[in-house]
Formats: sequence, structure tokens, C-alpha cells
Amino acid sequence: MSRALRILVAVVVLFGGVMSLSAAENAQLARGTAITDPDLLRKLDQDDQLTISRLLWPERNANFPLTTDLLFAWLPQLKDIPPAIDAEFDRYIAQQKVAFPSETIGVGEGVDVQLFDRAVLKSPNTRFVLAGIVNRMDRAYVSEESCGEMRLIYRLTRFDAGPDGAKTAARLPMTFNLVLKARDARQTDASGNPVSCAEVARRWLDNGDWQGLIGGRFYPHDAMLDRIETNIQISIAPKSALHDFRSDYLLKVFKYNATTKTFEESTLENQIDRDRILADNDLRRDFKSWLLAPENLREFDRGTVLIPEKFLAKAAVVPTPTGLDASPLQPEFGMMQREGKGEGKDNPVFTDDDVVGALKQAAARGDLQNIRSVAGFQRRLNDVTCAGCHQTRGIGGFHFPGVDWLADKPSNSTIVPASPHFVGDQVRRRDILTAFAAGKRPDFSRGFASRPQTRGSAELAGTEYQDGWGAHCSLQDAGSGTRDASFTSWSCATGLTCQAAAASRRIGMCFIKTR
Repeated sequence: MSRALRILVAVVVLFGGVMSLSAAENAQLARGTAITDPDLLRKLDQDDQLTISRLLWPERNANFPLTTDLLFAWLPQLKDIPPAIDAEFDRYIAQQKVAFPSETIGVGEGVDVQLFDRAVLKSPNTRFVLAGIVNRMDRAYVSEESCGEMRLIYRLTRFDAGPDGAKTAARLPMTFNLVLKARDARQTDASGNPVSCAEVARRWLDNGDWQGLIGGRFYPHDAMLDRIETNIQISIAPKSALHDFRSDYLLKVFKYNATTKTFEESTLENQIDRDRILADNDLRRDFKSWLLAPENLREFDRGTVLIPEKFLAKAAVVPTPTGLDASPLQPEFGMMQREGKGEGKDNPVFTDDDVVGALKQAAARGDLQNIRSVAGFQRRLNDVTCAGCHQTRGIGGFHFPGVDWLADKPSNSTIVPASPHFVGDQVRRRDILTAFAAGKRPDFSRGFASRPQTRGSAELAGTEYQDGWGAHCSLQDAGSGTRDASFTSWSCATGLTCQAAAASRRIGMCFIKTR
């Protein structure tokens, strides 16, 4: 086993959690909200029904998978993606050399920081394999017209010839998500009327499989294409005298431009550009004013806020592990009082008084569901970002690696398709689908990424998602003996106790009681 693989396995073990629900129970939780069945995904991929080339190259009737050397060369829609990724790698390498000048960085064994080998994106031996289909109608608050989103998730895989000539497959640490609008504006029902959000939701809930949802001959037209999201494990580095074990993940987003018919580099939703905001007094002032405005603070509390582009970044590097305490590895670090050093610490974007005053007014209006303290505000400022969400209860830097249907005996990490955060959120997502199907206005709000909302308490009770072994829980504050108001309800099941997983005084994990 290579050092890279050993390190990746360590990350999976550390962050994957103990999956206390059986595979069947996980599948039932995801019915209507995700397609994770490996046999169905194998059929959809191997029959070329949902290969990237078929979906993005319908005029050529491309009913065959393209290896990565041809995918980016033959599909003009994707031409901007490789150079944008290359530019991020160059920036990352330059930053690493400045931060750790004594460490070597490069591809392969024998270096201190081992980089993802970009050569695999130009290889005739690799391609993107369908790993899952995820219903995100819970994101219809972003665009009600499109009824939310549908995500086709692909995992980069290398195919090598074995000694007997047979092909062997090895999954590589990169996902490629093709995000489509959930509703096809050109589709009509049996009466010739445009398909409604209620009808889309009913199809997912009633069928739960691809054929029942759209049919076997599906080509997304331009109006359905929304964006491509990429997630790459950009580097791994073992513990050294300079730092703890680190595995960094690069997140990028490319929005579809129907005019140019290309996917163009874009900002990441809610990924605050911390360094740029801290360095610009005008931007700092504007961001504080915008976020603390009553209407925006309300949506921020509910997890449905949409931060304006001028505050956002076009890339995010997600370090893991991060732990539960505030640290420079977290996306908001330095924006809150007493965090960071230098200018960020002496002149934070948000002081305690700023937050306490805004929350007091919001509470008087009845606007708050989740954030009830400065610590809660800080936690939401992290988990509302792409990077902060991926750092929370993920499998390394991924939330949906998918079951490895190519392997005869997949590893423990890939028997379960998704992270504890993903699985724990399925009840909320299904409730939203059910409301849509009944013609009701859904409740799109969500709790903190660390813990599911109470709306799923019955189905998730006793699991690591809520109150069970490994669940996040509320610690008593060592200074005051009281619980932080934002996390008071985060308890442990009978027989378990909340214990600090690090130096945190607020958030711990549920473990078996010890004497």
C-alpha cells in the first residue's frame, strides 16, 4: 500500500464516523432523495445512459464514455476547466513553499507534501464513473422556478491492465458533479401542462429510480445545465515537526453560460473570501452591515442565506482534519473577536457586542431558530460556506464518495455511499419533497451541519447522527457551568456521556461512560 493510500485510509477512518445504521436503513433514508444503489449506478454508467459525454455531447450521439484525455479535449463546454485547475495548483504550490520553505512538494513518493497528479486528467487510462444521483429540491429557495437541483456525481477512476489482461479499477480522490436544474421547463404532463414542482417531487418519492423519474433517453438541454463542481484531494502530508497530519481538498465551481455554451469559472456559493475581506476596510464594513441586516440575519440563522458575489472566493482549499475549536484551518477564522493575530484579532469584522446586539433584536422579532450565542454565530459562519460544510462530519474532504461498484470487495469506507452529515440530512430533504408533492410551501431551513435538525429525531434517534455514539453534543462551559444556548439541545442517549474531543469547552462527542 502506497504512503498516499495509507494516509487517505487514515483520513477516512478519522472522519467517516461509525455508521450505525445498516446499509438497508441508509438506503431507505435516502429513498426519494438520492440514488445510491450500486447495481443501478453500474447499469446507468455501463449502458452509457448517464456518461458525461452522452449528456454534454448529444449532437454526436456520444453513447460511449470518454477517457479524460479526450473528455476535456473533445467537449468544448469543458475547455476552461483544466487551465483554471492548473492555476489553482500553481497558487497552492507557491503558498506552500512560502509557508513551509524547508518541505519538499511534488508528485509521487519521496516528498514531504504529496500532490495530486494532474497527469491523470490527460490520461487514456482514466475516466469519470457515475457514483450517485442526488435530489436537491431542498435548494429550491435559490431558484423556485427550477424547483431546486439534481446532481450527477462522478468519481475519477483509473483502469489498468492486470497480469491476465483483465482491467482493474482504482478510484482516485476527485469528484466531478454535473448540477442540473430539477425541472425541465419543456416537459409536460399527461394533460400537456408544464410539469410542476409537485409532480417532480412525486416522481422522486413514488419511483425512487432513474427510469421512473426521467426515462432512458435523457439529454439535458441548455436551460437545464447549471454548473459543474469539482473536488480534488490536492495534497496529503504526514505529521511533521512543522505541522500535524494534513490533507487538503480543492473546491472549484464552473457555471454554465448558455450564450458561449461553456462552463466558466465562478464564485463558490457562500464561500466568503476571508483574506480579501480582512484586508479591505470597505469590504469588511459592507460585509458586517449586510450580514447583520435583519432580513439577512434571519436567513443566515436558517441556513438559507445567499451571500452576494462581491464577498465570495472563486476557489476554496479545505484542510482536514480541523477539530472542533476555532483555528486558522476554518474558513471564517480571524473574523470574530479574539481570533487570529495581528489586524484580524485587533480589529475583527464582528465583535461580541455586534453579534449579541443583533441576536437580541432578532430574538425579539422571533426570527431565531438556531443561533442563540456568539459561538452559534461563529459556527454558522463556518458551516454556511462550502469549505466549512466539507469539514463537518465528512469522509475526509468528501460528503458523497459513492459506493465503489467497480470493486469486488469495496473497502469499508466505500460500502457506505456518503458521510454522516449527508445521511443525517436526508430526513429534512425528504420532508421538503413531501411538502412539494402535497402542494405546500416547504420549510427549507436547516440546523447546524454538525447535527441534524430535530425534525428527524424519531428516525435518527440513537444513531451517531443524533444522540448516539460519536454524535456531536453540548459540553458545559467550564467557566460558568452553563450550556451554550446555541447547543443546549445537543444531548446524548442513555448510557452515553458528552466528552470533549479536543480543547473545546462547548462541543464534544457522545461516548460510553467511563469511571
